[in-house]
Amino acid sequence: MNGMASDHNTSSQEEYLPHYLQKEDPFASKLSREADIVAGFYLTVIGILSTLGNGYVIFMSSKRKKKLRPAEIMTVNLAVCDLGISVVGKPFSIISFFSHRWVFGWMGCRWYGWAGFFFGCGSLITMTAVSLDRYLKICHLSYGTWLKRHHAFICLAIIWAYATFWATVPFAGVGSYAPEPFGTSCTLDWWLAQASVAGQAFILSILFFCLLFPTAVIVFSYVKIILKVKSSTKEVAHYDTRIQNSHILEMKLTKVILLICAGFLIAWIPYAVVSVWSAFGQPDSVPIQFSVVPTLLAKSAAMYNPIIYQVIDCKFACCRSSGLKTLQKKSSLKKSR
Repeated sequence: MNGMASDHNTSSQEEYLPHYLQKEDPFASKLSREADIVAGFYLTVIGILSTLGNGYVIFMSSKRKKKLRPAEIMTVNLAVCDLGISVVGKPFSIISFFSHRWVFGWMGCRWYGWAGFFFGCGSLITMTAVSLDRYLKICHLSYGTWLKRHHAFICLAIIWAYATFWATVPFAGVGSYAPEPFGTSCTLDWWLAQASVAGQAFILSILFFCLLFPTAVIVFSYVKIILKVKSSTKEVAHYDTRIQNSHILEMKLTKVILLICAGFLIAWIPYAVVSVWSAFGQPDSVPIQFSVVPTLLAKSAAMYNPIIYQVIDCKFACCRSSGLKTLQKKSSLKKSR
């Protein structure tokens, strides 16, 4: 009986054909022309705002590049990843949505899938590194003090190597990139898990090393930070004013990065859920019209970070101006005395 069951499972895997092999033209849009036009305009707006916003963040950071702290260097790297997604990836999908089909063939599909996965993985691993930096700076002050700028640059080299490795592995024959079910975009071939055990192992490896493990590190870091903040008031009060002010700045920067991580995960988790269901659920059980919504939401993640930067910069500017006013008042009082 067990042999018959295994033979049945093997035959069902061999019989399964992904959506892009079931039809002669896998790149034809499965949506209505009106829906494609709406999606094209949506991505155009997202792409313009993301390009301008992240470009502005990088430009302003370049003016004070020698004064950037390690965590700020990481957030600049995050802006580089978001800008890469906007410049390299979004024009392909925008043109395809307006053309009512993917117009760049299999080579363009694989390039688009690689670029999206490369920059997306780079963004998540960058936020993982930043969350660990925040955890050390807030929860372990003695360890956090030795984290310097050159450590940040070493970490950046590791992040880019990590993203390059996992994005390039599919080209070694282990996995692949394929068109989305709606036809006008491409992604990692999640449907390999329906075809073979090797495909399942590949998809599970991608899910663990490029989603679950980094997300778990981020959640662990910020849970520890929140618990530490509740009990840190008395501990920090024993230090001098300089250390107290430094701790306040670290907490403000931690809030910025927490918002960035939350925005990224909120944008990408629905897409991850749909992808996992496509990989391990019933074959072709995700409706095509439903699968396009998480994809568009994930593509908007690159637009959030510049907005967060600007809001926090305005708050910092207000804090700086109020701080300058208090210093001026103190100096005038000293002069009068």
